[in-house]
Amino acid sequence: MSIRIRFLFIIGTLSLLAALCLAFMSYRFSVNNAMQEAKNTGSLIFNFIDASRTYFKDHQRPLIMELVEEDRFLPEIMSGFTLTRGVWDKFSQKVPDYIFKQATVDPLYPPNKADEQELKTIDLFRNNPKMKTTEGIVEKNGSNFYYFARPVKMKKKCLRCHGDPVNAPKDQVEIYGSETGYHWTDGDTVASFVVYVPIQKALDSAKDSARILFLIGMAGIIILMLVIWICLNKFVINSVKMLEERTTDISLGKNMDNTIETPNEDEIGSLARAIDRLRISMIKMLERCQKL
Repeated sequence: MSIRIRFLFIIGTLSLLAALCLAFMSYRFSVNNAMQEAKNTGSLIFNFIDASRTYFKDHQRPLIMELVEEDRFLPEIMSGFTLTRGVWDKFSQKVPDYIFKQATVDPLYPPNKADEQELKTIDLFRNNPKMKTTEGIVEKNGSNFYYFARPVKMKKKCLRCHGDPVNAPKDQVEIYGSETGYHWTDGDTVASFVVYVPIQKALDSAKDSARILFLIGMAGIIILMLVIWICLNKFVINSVKMLEERTTDISLGKNMDNTIETPNEDEIGSLARAIDRLRISMIKMLERCQKL
């Protein structure tokens, strides 16, 4: 393998590794930014929902309970779950890509039924009572989401609706039936509020950016290799070949009167001048030999 090929191979390999590292770092930087933005957005949405529920429970619901007959149940004005769902339905009309779910093990409202991943989240909260939140990445319907979850623990006052269905408001039983959403126990983690923030577009964008950056790097490498090839030929290889030919001629006693000239002022130029001095020395030595 020639020096030129070996040199280009080393330069090309190092440049390729640099391009790969740069593309990977760009991808990780974009992904980390997307994760942080998703986390901040999820936290903001969740805090808004939590504030709405807290205000309802602390200020609105007590007044409603005084005005409504004890055996009546009007979910739109008496249920925190229904309130949250209604607020989110309005919100999701503006931002349809986001998902909020009151994931419940045994819900009154069937669409709130927790899926496999949400059941694991609820079990995580049950096994770690002091845990306040959990978050991470999950795939739903072929797309990636950053989820932000908080546990929902049953309180004694909630057993009016979720304890024994015999004691539940008749309106509630008529609306939701008596099969699910009952026999909950005080203090048990029965559900989890989960906000899903879409990140698939951000991840795809990060991949596209990294791919484009890598392709630009590859184009730069090709141009660099071409420039190096031309420069090596012009300033190194051609001069070395010329010196090789002249050195061979000198060793065979050919073209001894032709001066070795080179415009180079670098190491190759120094080598050329050294070979030319060798040529002169060979001429003088041959002349002395002829006189003997």
